[in-house]
Amino acid sequence: MANIALLLKEAVAHYRANRLNVAESLYRAILALDQDHAEAHHNLGIIEIESQQFESGLEHLRRAVKLAPKIGGYWLSLAEGLITAQQIDEARSVMNRAQVIGFNTPAAQALRKRLAVKSKKSAVIKQENPSYEEQKKVTDLLEKMQFVEAEQAASKLIERYPNDAFGWKAVGTIFCTRCEYHDALTMLLKAINLAPQDFECLNSLGNTLRSLGRLNEAIECFDRAIEINPEYAAIYNSKGVALKDLAQTEAAIDSYNRALALDPNVASTHNNLANALMEIGRIDEALVCQRRALEINPNYAEAYNNLGGILQELGQLNEAIAVYDKGLQLNPKLAMVYSNLLFGLNYHPDKSAEEIFTTYQAFDHLTTDTHRANWYPHTNNRNPERRLKVGYVSPDFRSHSSRYFLEPLLAYHNQDVIEVTAYAELTYEDESTARYRSYVDHWVPTQGLSDTLLAERIRADGIDILVDLAGHTANNRLGVFARRPTPVSVSWMGYGYTTGLSAIDYFLTDEIMAPAGSEALFAEHPWRIAVPSMVYRPASGMGEINALPALNRGFVTFGTLTRGVRINHRTIRVWSAILKRVAGSRLVINSKNYITTAMQNALAERFAVHGIHPEQLEIGYQTPPWDVLRDMDISLDCFPHNSGTTLIESLYLGVPFITLADRPSVGRLGSTVLHGAGHPEWIANSEDEYIEKTVALASDLSHLAAVRTHLRDELEASPWRDEAGFAQRVEQAYREMWRIWCANPT
Repeated sequence: MANIALLLKEAVAHYRANRLNVAESLYRAILALDQDHAEAHHNLGIIEIESQQFESGLEHLRRAVKLAPKIGGYWLSLAEGLITAQQIDEARSVMNRAQVIGFNTPAAQALRKRLAVKSKKSAVIKQENPSYEEQKKVTDLLEKMQFVEAEQAASKLIERYPNDAFGWKAVGTIFCTRCEYHDALTMLLKAINLAPQDFECLNSLGNTLRSLGRLNEAIECFDRAIEINPEYAAIYNSKGVALKDLAQTEAAIDSYNRALALDPNVASTHNNLANALMEIGRIDEALVCQRRALEINPNYAEAYNNLGGILQELGQLNEAIAVYDKGLQLNPKLAMVYSNLLFGLNYHPDKSAEEIFTTYQAFDHLTTDTHRANWYPHTNNRNPERRLKVGYVSPDFRSHSSRYFLEPLLAYHNQDVIEVTAYAELTYEDESTARYRSYVDHWVPTQGLSDTLLAERIRADGIDILVDLAGHTANNRLGVFARRPTPVSVSWMGYGYTTGLSAIDYFLTDEIMAPAGSEALFAEHPWRIAVPSMVYRPASGMGEINALPALNRGFVTFGTLTRGVRINHRTIRVWSAILKRVAGSRLVINSKNYITTAMQNALAERFAVHGIHPEQLEIGYQTPPWDVLRDMDISLDCFPHNSGTTLIESLYLGVPFITLADRPSVGRLGSTVLHGAGHPEWIANSEDEYIEKTVALASDLSHLAAVRTHLRDELEASPWRDEAGFAQRVEQAYREMWRIWCANPT
């Protein structure tokens, strides 16, 4: 109850200061603790009515009256809300019921008189629809992207013509442009109730539902729109996006192609089709689509962003960086372009760590500095030894490679020490999601919440330590961390390098990934725990270790499961040198990037420059890759950005790998894996040493066979498989971080 009283006091203060988003989040937090808190229902209802969320706002006000019928002000608020929502008859009924129970103050009498006047006016005023000129004024403003002026004009139409759909539809569309999807939903539902056959409105409603993560409902809207007008291309484009979010990629491609058959000159549809083709490895086709999108609209910043992603996967990093720069010139505030630029720079084979970090610093100035003035003190209980509230933020609480490292931590958190909340940025859930839900105390879907609203929700939840699990990977919520909603924040695991945000306090790592002296390459403070700074839980169904293939084949098979972005002129030169040194050897490259013949041939041509014949290469894609790994004798790590999950999977299946220790920390992932597994002898410090170590390992098949036999057992006995011990190490790190804040709160 003390917590509720504190939250209520803070919410009222924020409301009076006109910080409505903060107040709303706090009232919702109160209702999460006590669903029958009348004042919270009342005050939240007022906020929602003010923001024209009539349906939910009135429901809260009705609830307040039901819970506390003796508080006359609640009756007045409900009646005022009904008047605002143009529900005059119910407002009159509410005031009549209030009078019956004895509420007849001067304010109540005045309101009844207003209702009587409104009733007389409504009897003589004939409802009209907005004229063509009035509607055109709004649509012209929307086309010019003058959204403030368009909202003002559309709001006047709602006031003047409350039973016409146009104004509601226009305001809903404007809210969508601001990512205020909950408000948009209220407006568009009102519009579609007034005009159920408006297929354009159904399209907008479906897109809003999709943005809120309600994908099946969104597709129902699109299907209804298609029934009304099967020749409206935009609906098929919208449906394709929802299908892709549901991981129904082939169906999404079919829907995009249907849209293009109806209207081949829509840049956004070509852009979306390219994204879907990338998802299934058809990179060469995706490239054609993306270039077509930019032919149609040369100022399409999002398309430049996606073109950069394609070029990046093709290993054309300089070209990708130039394209990202073009996207940022067109829209400097498009955060995903910056994230992709930084992501791509990590893989660049020729840039120094210091050079790359300067771009991260530019991102920090753009992002953190924008919000620094709005940081305000945290009121968390400063007891350094109490149970900590830890929040994990991720788009990957599903069947994603991060689960092999994250699940064991969450499964072994000590519930007496840590209270865990998962903030899940998901478009769909799967069987892995169900397991994640079982590990945590609280599950908060975040799809459709703006960074500001999510930050305030996290603050209202009283989170002490917030952990980023995505970095600059897709669908990250770094904008939330830039707002500093918690006393302590940490980045770990999902990205492998600094986020660049000085708003985040710590980067959880170890002395191998971030060696002493590398602190200047991180925006966060590197917090080092014992090697390795991760833990591994093998996937089910990987199977047993087999005998060394080279013993039967008579030649050594090298291999990698890496993505194309990691294969550059340096790796190709070194791997080619190894193939030449080890007589009869073969190299397997298995990745979704090489699912098509065109991509396979393009990579083979890059090796041919170094004298490697196509028959020495096996390039393709097979999933799951366990049998591909079993066919390898030695795995070859990439550089300067090492591989990740596939390295430890190699060890688990008995396949040793050679790595090159390069830039902190993405260039030392392989080193951390090997140190943790007890095999630092497979770490090279130069390209020449990499070649020599690989050739030496390949030249002693009896030793290689013995390594294969014992490697899984060694891994099982290593810290990599100590799930409980790793959770304790992380919890101790959290505790020490928390003690530091308690001693010097900011």
